[in-house]
Amino acid sequence: MAQLVGPLRKELADSLSSCRVLVVGAGGIGCELLKNLVLTGFKNIEVIDLDTIDVSNLNRQFLFQKKHVGKSKAQVAKESVLRFCPSASITAYHDSIMNPDYNVEFFRNFQLVMNALDNRAARNHVNRMCLAADIPLIESGTAGYLGQVTVIKKGQTECYECQPKPTQKTFPGCTIRNTPSEPIHCIVWAKYLFNQLFGEEDADQEVSPDTADPEAAWNLADAAARATASDQDGDIKRVSTKDWARSTGYDPVKVFNKLYKDDIMYLLTMDKLWKKRKAPIPLDWTEIQQLGKVLVTGSQEEVCGAGLKDQQVLDVQGYAQLFHHSVETLRSQLAEKGDGAELVWDKDDPPAMDFVTAAANLRMHVFSMNMKSRFDVKSMAGNIIPAIATTNAVIAGLIVLESLKILNSDFEQCRTIFLNKQPNPRKKLLVPCALDPPNPNCYVCASRPEVTVKLNVHKTFVLALQDKILKEKFGMVAPDVQIEDGKGTILISSEEGETEANNNKFLSDFGIRNGSRLQADDFLQDYTLQVNVLHSEELEKDVEFEVVGDAPDKAPAQSAPEEGKSITNGKNDSDQPSTSSKAIAEDDDVLIVDSDEEPSSSTMEVAPETSNRKRKHHDAETDDAASKRKRVDQQPAEDDDDIIALD
Repeated sequence: MAQLVGPLRKELADSLSSCRVLVVGAGGIGCELLKNLVLTGFKNIEVIDLDTIDVSNLNRQFLFQKKHVGKSKAQVAKESVLRFCPSASITAYHDSIMNPDYNVEFFRNFQLVMNALDNRAARNHVNRMCLAADIPLIESGTAGYLGQVTVIKKGQTECYECQPKPTQKTFPGCTIRNTPSEPIHCIVWAKYLFNQLFGEEDADQEVSPDTADPEAAWNLADAAARATASDQDGDIKRVSTKDWARSTGYDPVKVFNKLYKDDIMYLLTMDKLWKKRKAPIPLDWTEIQQLGKVLVTGSQEEVCGAGLKDQQVLDVQGYAQLFHHSVETLRSQLAEKGDGAELVWDKDDPPAMDFVTAAANLRMHVFSMNMKSRFDVKSMAGNIIPAIATTNAVIAGLIVLESLKILNSDFEQCRTIFLNKQPNPRKKLLVPCALDPPNPNCYVCASRPEVTVKLNVHKTFVLALQDKILKEKFGMVAPDVQIEDGKGTILISSEEGETEANNNKFLSDFGIRNGSRLQADDFLQDYTLQVNVLHSEELEKDVEFEVVGDAPDKAPAQSAPEEGKSITNGKNDSDQPSTSSKAIAEDDDVLIVDSDEEPSSSTMEVAPETSNRKRKHHDAETDDAASKRKRVDQQPAEDDDDIIALD
């Protein structure tokens, strides 16, 4: 294969052949990037990816073939590249970049780090490791036709976390359980149902009617008298969904009637919910059989008959049949695994996808929504944006061009570059923007990172501080926390078992009060964060804590009125790292820039087809400030780099 670029200056060519680069991710962008690097002249490359190859990767991740399905992406990518560039030295790691083995000293072995990731947690981690090691990082992402590349350098540019990221899209729990109004609500409910029946139970993923709905305001005793639960259909009692299903032997008919008849009739007794909404219509298995003469055999492929089965929308009888068949199949899979076994939902597992498709569509029908094809349900359930191979190729090329500037000691020429869906008025698809300086208030790259957290010290457990605040919110991996009380009291230790006894104690039990200061250290990330505690007993319902001054969906003063969307090459950029697995991007996310001067990456004015928007260099999910209890549809990140959640 020919080299991608013409002759380079001897000094630069020598620099390419001798420098060591780390590529994090070997998926859609990663495959293109590895190819570009060796054809440009890079010789010493290390690549890390935890994922294995799936059939769905083969349409764009060209280093993989059907025979490679199930194998390590990093290892196969290495072998494929060496076939056309045997002189390169490539080291592959089938591992997570968040493994403690890849510490600051590991990162210091490289002159450049290039991200081709698909989730926020890993991005945050690599950002911090590169800051700690003082190594330039080239960040990138794609979503459909859109893409972006930017350069991050300690002390000179914004880091990945300089601009706060909005929390992932959430749905109030009582909307999911009681009053769904959009197909996505039913799909989230169906995925919760899969976990409640066949997977790992989660109290935050309950699917039965929510009697604590603040809108309901009904008399429980009166409702119990009016609700008509059928004895022969399972003798409904308010017990764990899984326990109840087990007691019926996972009988598909009893499960169907509980979910779509008895639970719906129970919901109808909550009179106030239906004063301004269309009431749901219960479904009865026997009536559906009589109406449609349903023959209970077959997967969706057998139910659909001719045509593109994934794009067909069945009628209610067809989805009832599919539900029955999928429950039987999943019941058998569970039995084969033995007592105490659990199934894991995977969009690429046909029985699991059949179940979610059928369960979601039956609920849509009950709540008078238009039902969706399997293709649509899979797109929303798996949070998939169609992957465009050429977008990955363009972005990978831009990564290499930025790397050449860095290695040529031409850092002032580095840019954030946006790839748009359509040319701007100057007929440009690629729009470069000047890099922004570091945010002096960033809680990651500031000289003394510090945050103020508002919480109730009498109700917040030490475990919540560790998991929900330090790990989930602030991206730490293994925090150690010391109370600045003059005694150096250790509140949380990363050493296993050392402070477990503290987990279920309240912060106030350790003398923590309004104005207390905590020092949180993550030695893996070489990161220290000062946490100021602001005690409050007036937090909103179901809000455990707030970060004071952290307003991710507040646009900078000089921005356009409506904030634009940013490409982050991930799903809802879930806070969980990706090993294999939430809304679809709108077509009007077209970014058009018309300027004779290069704007900065965080103040770039953009004008989509229908409105003026501003695009910032961070994730663009929005956070609904609902008064109801919120539940997050959390699922493993997809194994591609071509997935993102946009509202």
